[in-house]
Amino acid sequence: MPEEKSGLPLGSLLKTVLRERSLSMRKLSELTAIDTATISRIANGKQPANARHLQRIAHALNLPVSQLFSAAGFEVGGPRQEMASDIRTVMDDIQEVLKSSNLFSGQYTTDQVEQELFRYEQYAQTEEGQRIIREDFRAKVNQVSGMGPFIEQLKQMHEQFCTDDITPDERTILGSALLYFILSTDIIPDYVFPIGYLDDAIAVRLVLKRLSQLKKIEPSAV
Repeated sequence: MPEEKSGLPLGSLLKTVLRERSLSMRKLSELTAIDTATISRIANGKQPANARHLQRIAHALNLPVSQLFSAAGFEVGGPRQEMASDIRTVMDDIQEVLKSSNLFSGQYTTDQVEQELFRYEQYAQTEEGQRIIREDFRAKVNQVSGMGPFIEQLKQMHEQFCTDDITPDERTILGSALLYFILSTDIIPDYVFPIGYLDDAIAVRLVLKRLSQLKKIEPSAV
């Protein structure tokens, strides 16, 4: 039962899940592209897992990323600065894969995502766009089975969007990322793991950057 596992440390949680699913550490290594010896050290408490390990394991085992982060001792739901740090870690991991691939141009992808986000900012200001965000977000999360390195960040963004304790500008910026997630046809398909999550990573990173810049501007505007 998930409730019985919620308080387990990471090593015990991994061993329990692997045993229940009749999976070996070698098989988990194949699913995550993490060295078997590294997985063994993590499971036996001899090596701490970093963010990219947790993201890959969560994806392979279809577990909530927040559950693994909590089991590993990371503070879940912290401030935006910690969230951005986790994103940069996974972005570094994805960029390593991109270095060995000639399929995609990083700058071109970033420009495309930025253009899409700008378009969705306009839509987020409409009643229809706001209705879609409020009503269709959870269905989209269920559609992707709650997987992907940035689902937890997007959930936090959705919660912030639905509160009254944000400015109209913040709501518009948050709405652009949520609409990108709900409506956009991915520039890179998600099934190309982990490259498929690059545009989602870029979208979240760009929105967090916009929000950070907005916070710096607000005091001087008062």
